[in-house]
Amino acid sequence: MKNKSTFKKIVGKVHLWLGLASGLIVFVVAITGCIFAFSEEITNAQRKDVMYVQPEGKMLPTSILWENTQQKIGKEEQLSWVNIYNAPDKSWVFYTFKEDEEAVTYFSHIIYYKAIYVNPYTGQILRIYDEETDFFHVVKMLHWSLLLETRYGQPIVGYATLAFVVLLLSGLVLWWPKNKAARKQRLGFQWKNTTQWRRKNYDLHNVLGFYAGSIATILAVTGLVWAFQWVQMLVYVVASLSVTPPDFTPAKSVFNPATTAVNALDIAAQTTRTRHATANGFQIRPAAPEDTASVIGVYVQQKDGLYYHSHSLEYDRYTGKLLKERRHEDKNFGEKLVTANYDIHVGAILGIWGKILAFVASAICASLPLTGFMIWWARANKSKKK
Repeated sequence: MKNKSTFKKIVGKVHLWLGLASGLIVFVVAITGCIFAFSEEITNAQRKDVMYVQPEGKMLPTSILWENTQQKIGKEEQLSWVNIYNAPDKSWVFYTFKEDEEAVTYFSHIIYYKAIYVNPYTGQILRIYDEETDFFHVVKMLHWSLLLETRYGQPIVGYATLAFVVLLLSGLVLWWPKNKAARKQRLGFQWKNTTQWRRKNYDLHNVLGFYAGSIATILAVTGLVWAFQWVQMLVYVVASLSVTPPDFTPAKSVFNPATTAVNALDIAAQTTRTRHATANGFQIRPAAPEDTASVIGVYVQQKDGLYYHSHSLEYDRYTGKLLKERRHEDKNFGEKLVTANYDIHVGAILGIWGKILAFVASAICASLPLTGFMIWWARANKSKKK
């Protein structure tokens, strides 16, 4: 019994000091995750008037839309990729993106990042959004790296998240009741009119922390998959039962002067649309101008709002010939699980109810550092008074 009490005291000390050390970062990451939970739905509602168009005959070729859009926005910013949708009434979205890899903060890291909504039937630019200063994008980057450049901010967020996982496990040890009477108190709020705020705060920390613990652990672990390569590798190995990584060797374009001049971008777009006619849409990224062996890269999103079911294709930049394709069905379970990490992290894997769960769990996670600090503060002041 004495050993058990000593063990809990040690766990309590670990829980206290880890909480004090990581509490502020955990609060920022959790509250931004809570705010970001329904970002896609809110953004789509705000941009609804430019997301949809009236179909007017035949869509213009991808290359023509690319050239026209680039000409209209000027040479100061270069197009980087385009999102194309199979639905005939959806506008296409062209993106410009350039970064400064030597920068330290997020706002100095992004040189420009804009989304350009275009009518695919007429080529008309419907609206341009500055994604760099978009509210939800800023929230996402605060969540991702505390508005620091990834190589600086991600490790900070990662270690704080790792500490949070330890806090959840140690909190469960401290929460575990000694008997039935204690269990009743830990599973619900037994408040009366005479219950003091310290007791209420203690119960909020323990009861809410217990009920949100399992979801919070999933959110934290999926966050660690991005923060640390070894966590991603561990998830892959355990899920796939293999230490052999997927083959990500890129295909290479081969220049042939005898090749008849064709528009490879149009061929790649049409081939992708034919091969994945049931997909929500796909993203095309042209070959890098400075690399003669680079390919046209295509990412296919099978379902709207979900990323776990996806395919990748690579086309020759000169002929538009399909060089390599990796379909969702070709992936092992480990790769599928890693690919589904984002959908699990935001709750989208379970639809709207999953997002609600993620929202509530994130809100509770944000409250835990606050209620935990207040518990410590109250005890510290009580000790001083004594």
